[in-house]
Amino acid sequence: MINIAIFASGAGSNAEKIVAFFEHSHTVSVNLIVSNRANARVLNVAGKWKISALIIEKEQFYSRDHYLGELKKYQIDFIVLAGFLWKIPDALISSYRQKIINIHPALLPKYGGKNMYGNYVHEAVIASNDKISGITIHYVDEHYDHGDVIFQAQCDIEPGETALSLAEKIHKLEHEHFPKIVEAVIKQTFKSEKSS
Repeated sequence: MINIAIFASGAGSNAEKIVAFFEHSHTVSVNLIVSNRANARVLNVAGKWKISALIIEKEQFYSRDHYLGELKKYQIDFIVLAGFLWKIPDALISSYRQKIINIHPALLPKYGGKNMYGNYVHEAVIASNDKISGITIHYVDEHYDHGDVIFQAQCDIEPGETALSLAEKIHKLEHEHFPKIVEAVIKQTFKSEKSS
């Protein structure tokens, strides 16, 4: 069984889609939901699905390998960022090299980087009069929204589109694709590990 942790800062709609997707899986288990906010609604997802939850504190998160022990305790093999707003510390990245993936609500490399998340992204896309937007699923490295791209899906931006209506389109793309891509990446990652 491959055990995954989902890191999220907000409502957790992507987290819940992933949890539901793997509910009956014989190969992948969501063992932990991690949040940097004690009032994040994603913690309700953890409660609803009876998944362990961990609330992390910023100073400790960035003090070398403070939370690595917690992840080892839950036997975490793979990390999925689903609307997690903190940059991942180098110690965590090196411990989970090519085993942390993120979803971003735009077509990277456009509209990525520090402070580019949620509605800030959609507002920037609308302000630029772009004709398409979409999602990017990518590996996490030491820089914001920078790791190798795994998958992208796009949607048209209609005349009169607002940040709110674009956000709805992006959420649909996320919910449709993210769980399936997580599964595909995990299968590929651990298949190649077994064969090496």
